Amino acid sequence: MAVPVEEAIAALSTFSLEDDQPEIQGPGFWVSTERGATISPIEYSDVSAYRLSLSEDTKAINQLNLLVREGKEMGSVLYTYRSCVKALPQLPDSMKQSQADLYLETYQVLDLEMSRLREIQQWQASASSKLAADMQRFSRPERRINGPTITHIWSMLKLLDVLVQLDHLKNAKASIPNDFSWYKRTFTQVSVQWQDTDSMREELDDLQIFLSTRWAILLNLHVEMFRVNNVEDILQVLIVFAVESLELNFALLFPERHILLRVLPVLVVLAASSEKDSESLYKRVKINRLVNIFKNDPVIPAFPDLHLSPAAILKELSTYFPKFLAQTRFLTLHSPHELPPREAQDYQRHFLIINHIGAVRVEHDDFSIRFASALNQLALLKTMDGADVEFAKEVKGNVYDMVVEGFQLLSRWSARIWEQCAWKFSRPCKEPVSTELHEPSSFSDYEKVVRYNYSAEERKAMVELVSYIKGIGSLMQKSDTLVADALWETVHAEVQDFVQNILATMLRTTFRKKKDLSRILSDMRTLSADWMANTSKPDSDMQGFQHGGEESRGAFFYPRPVAPTAAQIHCLQFLIYEVVSGGNMRKPGGLFGNTGSEISVNDLKQLETFFYKLGFFLHILDYTATIANLTDLGFLWFREFYLESSRVIQFPIECSLPWMLVDHVIESQNAGLLESVLIPFDIYNDASQHALVVLKQRFLYDEIEAEVDNCFDIFIAKLCDTIFTYYKSWAASELLDPSFLFALDIGEKFSVQPMRFSALLKVTRVKLLGRTINLRSLISERLNKMCRENIEFLFDRFESQDICAIVELEKLLEVLQLAHELLCKDLTLDSFTLMLSEMQENVSLVSYSSRLATQIWTEMQNDFLPNFILCNTTQRFVRSSRVPPVPVQKPSVPQAKPNFYCGTQDLNSAHQSFARLHSAFFGIPHMHSIVRLLGSRSLPWLIRALLDHVSNKITYLEPMITGLQEVLPKSIGLLPFDGGVSGCVRVVQEHLNCWQSKSELKLEALRGIKEIGSILYWMSLLDIVLREVDTSQFMQTAPWLGITPGAEGQAIQFQDGEDSPIISLFKSIAVTSVSNPSFPNSSSFRVLSRQAEAADLLYKSNINAGSVLEYSLAFTSAVLDKYCTKWSVAPKTGFVDITTSKDFYRIYSGLQMEYLREAVQVQPGHHGMLGDSVAWGGCTIIYLLGQQLHFELFDFSHQVLNVAEVEVASTTSANRNSHFLQGFEGLLEAMKKARRLNNHVFSMLKARCPLEDKQACAIRQSGAPLHRVKFENTVSAFETLPQKGA
Repeated sequence: MAVPVEEAIAALSTFSLEDDQPEIQGPGFWVSTERGATISPIEYSDVSAYRLSLSEDTKAINQLNLLVREGKEMGSVLYTYRSCVKALPQLPDSMKQSQADLYLETYQVLDLEMSRLREIQQWQASASSKLAADMQRFSRPERRINGPTITHIWSMLKLLDVLVQLDHLKNAKASIPNDFSWYKRTFTQVSVQWQDTDSMREELDDLQIFLSTRWAILLNLHVEMFRVNNVEDILQVLIVFAVESLELNFALLFPERHILLRVLPVLVVLAASSEKDSESLYKRVKINRLVNIFKNDPVIPAFPDLHLSPAAILKELSTYFPKFLAQTRFLTLHSPHELPPREAQDYQRHFLIINHIGAVRVEHDDFSIRFASALNQLALLKTMDGADVEFAKEVKGNVYDMVVEGFQLLSRWSARIWEQCAWKFSRPCKEPVSTELHEPSSFSDYEKVVRYNYSAEERKAMVELVSYIKGIGSLMQKSDTLVADALWETVHAEVQDFVQNILATMLRTTFRKKKDLSRILSDMRTLSADWMANTSKPDSDMQGFQHGGEESRGAFFYPRPVAPTAAQIHCLQFLIYEVVSGGNMRKPGGLFGNTGSEISVNDLKQLETFFYKLGFFLHILDYTATIANLTDLGFLWFREFYLESSRVIQFPIECSLPWMLVDHVIESQNAGLLESVLIPFDIYNDASQHALVVLKQRFLYDEIEAEVDNCFDIFIAKLCDTIFTYYKSWAASELLDPSFLFALDIGEKFSVQPMRFSALLKVTRVKLLGRTINLRSLISERLNKMCRENIEFLFDRFESQDICAIVELEKLLEVLQLAHELLCKDLTLDSFTLMLSEMQENVSLVSYSSRLATQIWTEMQNDFLPNFILCNTTQRFVRSSRVPPVPVQKPSVPQAKPNFYCGTQDLNSAHQSFARLHSAFFGIPHMHSIVRLLGSRSLPWLIRALLDHVSNKITYLEPMITGLQEVLPKSIGLLPFDGGVSGCVRVVQEHLNCWQSKSELKLEALRGIKEIGSILYWMSLLDIVLREVDTSQFMQTAPWLGITPGAEGQAIQFQDGEDSPIISLFKSIAVTSVSNPSFPNSSSFRVLSRQAEAADLLYKSNINAGSVLEYSLAFTSAVLDKYCTKWSVAPKTGFVDITTSKDFYRIYSGLQMEYLREAVQVQPGHHGMLGDSVAWGGCTIIYLLGQQLHFELFDFSHQVLNVAEVEVASTTSANRNSHFLQGFEGLLEAMKKARRLNNHVFSMLKARCPLEDKQACAIRQSGAPLHRVKFENTVSAFETLPQKGA
């Protein structure tokens, strides 16, 4: 069934094509080369229909407009001309015989370029002749033809401006005469064999004179104009019109004002050089007015990188026009580079934007608010049915006023940028200060006028102003369809009010008896009155209107969106000018001066007001083209003149003003400018449009495109670096301890100032040279890469340090992760866990190791176990004070920007202070970091690697222990009590003298035992941390699993037939969703119910977690079972073997005795090399071999301590200070400490690994420890743990 059209349209109207992308770019216009409404699209061919005898004037206007268009094309050719000679090859001496061929090829290349210059020469001669003829035709004393009209005057001024600019370009381009000299030289060489070259030589001579003569075009124009001496009047009319337009701000757009400023000094020189009395000019225009205009604008923009100076023009042209030399007031004007310091400062305050940016900011904010309010009123009006006509007229009139004000603001702001650039070009920086290693002599002229001529504050002000121009332009351009009818109706109403009301009043009063003037007013009403606008009026009103409005009230009409044509406006301006001047160009005073006029002041004021409004109407009606013209800032990129003067192909991007603005925004990190960072890229859009449409040069577009590609890549890199730094700093600041910040007096330096990146991060469409770039996607891609590089750097940094840096690594990864979370609020980035797994090379499902786990294992094997010692009291490992036998080779610490740490230097120092607290030891904090970083996936791999290392160490110790057993005396009895402590120590030394030749073997055995003890104690720390984690997880999951505490604190679970709370919850939801038909997507709740059952099984299976330490002890016990026959020999008699036993406890007792004695007597620092790990390793092996009782009975240090205690007890109080223990105090104290440590280790082992049941715990593949389970005590029982090489 087809959908009705009305319903389809209503449905489509509900769709929105808008998104949440902020508008932080300038207006986007379609590429168009069509002429706008400011010029008649049919070349004023409809003027003849109004029967105003303007055919000659119209014909002249069309001819001049055609010449203007041609002249602009000629100017584009000259401006973009680049030397061909630079590209010509130079032949080596070996190829001199090919010189003739080279000349011919050079001639052919240069002839094409010279043909363009000949076309310019011929065109300027023709244009000068036609302009002079046109002036002469309208300057005759007798009035034979009507004109010139205001449009005609503007056409004359525009053509004269084109000729002035062409002459200035020809004078400035040094490459043109240089190429011509080469062309003439090659012509001389190749024309030897030609015939009849006289005409060609004459052409060359004429072209040479044209190119070498300064101001040749103006001189030729002067000759053409004064062939008949009757152009003084039209020159004076042009001067008066220009002066009044400048003084009264008649030019709505800044290009019109610049045209007037450029042609005025030339007009003054031409008028003053007349053979007639030139003083008549200064009677109509006082010389002070001219001098003030020239003083107010000492520099005038001409081309993007070329400027004109009225003073320089006047002085230079005075040498060609001797009569003008008498005008000393003009000749004493200063050029920009000649200004005295005080005047230069005054001009600088006028030209520099930084001195006006405050006022501009106020204007922008005020206009934005009022324009938005006007648009809201207009939108509201369109939704109202039967709105009051007067209210509608007021609203639309307000919109019209706002558009005119907007155009004036845009024109004034764009003119400020043009004029500041012209001022900067005229006043280069004299002493550039570079931050780079740059010789002052190597600064180019362009660097002096651009790169080093703008301070940071000036760049900031320019960015702001460019943003205001583009912002207001975008705001007005987006509303073009909304305001179009309102503007047209308002223009229609203005015209109809004037011709139907004001002119009717004038006809009844002022011009009642003046037939000639009344006829002109009637013509104005005839050509522009819209009588059809009154068709809906009542008959009584219509009758009154048709009778000429004899009533006192004005005629009422309904405004319609019917705007006047360019021809109508052209004719109205002409007729108003005729009324005011009476057709007399020699009329004293200005255009609307009242000197000798019979028109009342009030009527004259009304005519003047409407006359100037007519000039605005054309720009208002050509709405889009006007906005495009006023917001075009492409001139800021062009630098053709300086490329030629600097003799380079192109300047680096650091000299490009658009990039300088972008770079300033990023480098300054000004929060108020960040959202404007894309605005300067619109300058490239404008420049490329200008290069293709106006200059019509593809090579310029290619250069712009190449620079944009380079700049945008750098921009993305710098912007992402700034964003990354900000979010890293934000994250680091958030993670600082609040108490630390509170205790500091300078805590504010660790805070991060907020910056508004959210708007930039939402941009998905950046319009750049016709392409649409997804900025959000590029930033996301770059930040993903930076996060990965940051993780890679942190791992590289950790790999260059010891294992104590694991806390710092975790902190830095935590900062990065938080920064990633903050970024993910505005961007779509890869999962941080995924990136971490990629960088750890742990993406595969069957990979249990990781880069970090491997590095921790390598670090423990190579550095931690050999070089760190245990302090049992503090539960910490510290680095041994002695130099290790083999220094550990590590890569150098990598260097990176501060944003790869914590963002800023201050935050880096704060976090490094925290990291330094944990850098000199390894303890519980480090173990927490390892557990969190490795997780349940890689941690079992590391545990297995360490246990394998224990197994290998025990295997490694076996031959050493055997070697020590072999050299022990065959019989070692109990120490005699009668010898006292000294005797016992001597007996022990005699027993152990057999190890004198085994010193290296003893040391290696101690180191091996110490490493075993370090691993086992490391496992105890890990067990403590894992129990904390398990407890925390249990507290979170127990309520959902139905586990409740019993009366005595034990956990009570639900019975087997009963569901846990989590299962019951989702089952009830699933049942409810099935029973309720209106419930959406009930199947998803059934899936959730099944997933809840799976989660219940998973978490319940992990509740009864075992102990990593118990598992490690069971593993070690299984390993030691292989050596029981050698290290724990059962006595043959069945009784305890006292004298001949060489079991492990005997070996360890001797090693401990030697170790303690050397630590006290021989090497005081010896104990600092091994620490308490030796006791943990030795006692664990003794305990697991079942030799604890033997060790406590027959340990040498135990026996010595027993003897010492007996001696102390047997000594009387009177002899308590006897010296029988003298010399052994230190040794006895060390023995006591060792006995206390041994007892502590044995008590822990009895509690965690009772030998009666041979029970231990197992670990699942996932790394979760199980409850104690009985199993055969062999190494094969532990193969469920991931292998080290897996």
